Amino acid sequence: MTDSEIKAACEAVLFACGESVSAKRIAHALEIDEIKAAQQLEILVGEYMDKRRGITVLKLGESYIMCNKKEYGEVIRRVMDLKKNTPLSQAALEVLAVVAYNQPVTKAFVEQVRGVDCSGVIGSLTAKNLIEEKGRLELPGRPLLYGTTENFLKCFQLSSLDDLPALPKQQDKSDESEETEQPEQPEE
Repeated sequence: MTDSEIKAACEAVLFACGESVSAKRIAHALEIDEIKAAQQLEILVGEYMDKRRGITVLKLGESYIMCNKKEYGEVIRRVMDLKKNTPLSQAALEVLAVVAYNQPVTKAFVEQVRGVDCSGVIGSLTAKNLIEEKGRLELPGRPLLYGTTENFLKCFQLSSLDDLPALPKQQDKSDESEETEQPEQPEE
């Protein structure tokens, strides 16, 4: 197969699947080297970044997915007669941030960070497929561990969790107290 045929086959697979597919899986199906498949997929990603296109190819971790560009979401909803997804509440965004930056986490950890019960919010985020159960902690009661999903990466258009913005650095309280103290003035 030529490179252009491999790229076209990758494009067809991504279009037909409608969900993310790993380069390894595509390489196996095309009976080619995984590196060759990944190279052609990266070329596709670059080609679909063109502003004049309504669809794009996103890299999600080690997988790739073809989807619409977010700026055309409203038009697609109208054509398909879909109800607009309700935006995430402030509480949901806070829980999502705690999970994304600290995963895997227990519900108790999230509640400790936020200071309020998070059962409903965790249920809502799980139903929206933004977080999922990642196993159980080896402690008494074996609490569930939660982490983000591939859908989370897709919705926020991230390749991996490494693409999350850095958290702001907190100053030590000792630094703050030094700044507020006034230096003593010498007596004349």
